[in-house]
Amino acid sequence: MDDPAELRRLRAQRVARAVATAGEQGGVVSLAQLRAYGVTRSQITAQVSARRWRRVHTQVVAVHTGPLSDLGSQWAAVLEGGPQAYLDGASALIAEGLTGFTCDVMRVSVPMAARSRSAPGLRVVRTRRYAPGAVVRTGVPRARPDVAAVHAALWAASDKQAVLLLTMPVQQGLTTAERIGTSLLRVHRHRRRTLLHNAVLDLIDGVRSISEAEFAAECRRRGLPKPSRQVVRKGKDGRYYLDVYWEEWGVVVEIDGIQHSWAANVVSDALRQNDISLESDVVLRMPLLGLRVAADDFFAQVIRALRDRGCPQAGTCDDPIAGTTAS
Repeated sequence: MDDPAELRRLRAQRVARAVATAGEQGGVVSLAQLRAYGVTRSQITAQVSARRWRRVHTQVVAVHTGPLSDLGSQWAAVLEGGPQAYLDGASALIAEGLTGFTCDVMRVSVPMAARSRSAPGLRVVRTRRYAPGAVVRTGVPRARPDVAAVHAALWAASDKQAVLLLTMPVQQGLTTAERIGTSLLRVHRHRRRTLLHNAVLDLIDGVRSISEAEFAAECRRRGLPKPSRQVVRKGKDGRYYLDVYWEEWGVVVEIDGIQHSWAANVVSDALRQNDISLESDVVLRMPLLGLRVAADDFFAQVIRALRDRGCPQAGTCDDPIAGTTAS
């Protein structure tokens, strides 16, 4: 084609199609996509030189020169990872809608044979757990929330963060504990495997997953007296139970399962705690998550409450913990 005007029209049309695609991807487009639209390397260079576009990583350009949006950063990570890449771990959870957690590095998973490379702010994970069947393809490609939660926990910086990344997606309704548990069964060898299995059981079963023997062992390790469990009390609305009670010193510990984060329980829990406090007992709350990842910190508060109320802490905790009593 020799008509310069027609050539310019076709080039502009190709660029416009690429810009339209970028508009659906947070303002970014891959070099492969540009080539598929017929945009040449020289055209890309011209757009970048004119400061209309800018490079992002090595295989991605932004069709603007401003900062990337969250969606743009997510798409840039996936496009840089290649055609088989998808967001994984905490990055996938955030793309799914997880709030209250941020990460400085975007993670994408690719097959072991992929040649993709990591870049500043991007971690490309070549994994044997690569599972294209577990990828959500609507919007930015990302691992299903249950799979992403398991991988996020395996890659977490600490055990505490690992349990948090299993808990938050369930609390926020992105997935269920049962689905996470099913995905976790595929992990056969990892140093956190037992911790994560226990955390999932906690999410499924709530406070009942803490056995009397387990709580007794924690008390014995710290030389605490033997408490009573599931003590029945009478309130205005009927009978209720105290999870752990040192009646002699008036110290109550309420172990909160994940359900205690739900609004339906807030009013009744607050009224019950106020009733107990009005009877001069001190009430300490111990989240189940806290018992798993910060037991020493919470038991330090229990020890302080007992000591302040005259408990000798003579190492008198024995199995079994006292059974249900009525008052």
